[in-house]
Amino acid sequence: MERIRLTYAFDAYCGWCYGFGPALHEFATANADRLELRVLSGGLFTGSRALPVSSYPHIPGANERITQLTGVTFGDGYRAALADGNVVMDSADAATGLVALRSQPGVNALEAAAAMQRAWYRDGRNLSAAGVYRELAAELSLDAEAVAAAFASPAARAEAKADFLEVRRLGVDAYPTLLLHTAHGTDRLGGPVASADALTHALDQHMAATTAA
Repeated sequence: MERIRLTYAFDAYCGWCYGFGPALHEFATANADRLELRVLSGGLFTGSRALPVSSYPHIPGANERITQLTGVTFGDGYRAALADGNVVMDSADAATGLVALRSQPGVNALEAAAAMQRAWYRDGRNLSAAGVYRELAAELSLDAEAVAAAFASPAARAEAKADFLEVRRLGVDAYPTLLLHTAHGTDRLGGPVASADALTHALDQHMAATTAA
């Protein structure tokens, strides 16, 4: 049976993506036998927006709302990083890190993305630091040296930029965004506070409509 193609556009420094992560993971696991899911970085904090976290004073209030609506919690390491305020959120570096992880044999890209978000939102680790990817490699049972080499490579940075371009080509301007691709076009599934069951229901509805068309 042909698998259903989905694209998840996210950013490692997007709190709403962190909040959406558990529901998306549950949805992906429940539907693993019929889905082909690619994970792309959107580039939320790049160029002139790649600034210290203290430059975004709305973040603590947004985090409270994310917790209220999704139930995710933010770790002590992350709260310490917020209080310090010096970590530069650079989505180009984080996107390169995702490429370095997802390019390894046997990797589940969604799990790699989730591990990166835990590193930031739980532990307050800087996703521009090569050492973080060595640790994530160990967590994901990957070759740490291979991941570190990939993170440092121009090819990975070029692929990260290609992610940004593809996300824009798809018309995505907010994160998280989950897209369904069919012969009839591309449709958005759910939203940042959608449950796993709601996502499955929406997928079933879209596929039924596609079959009937």
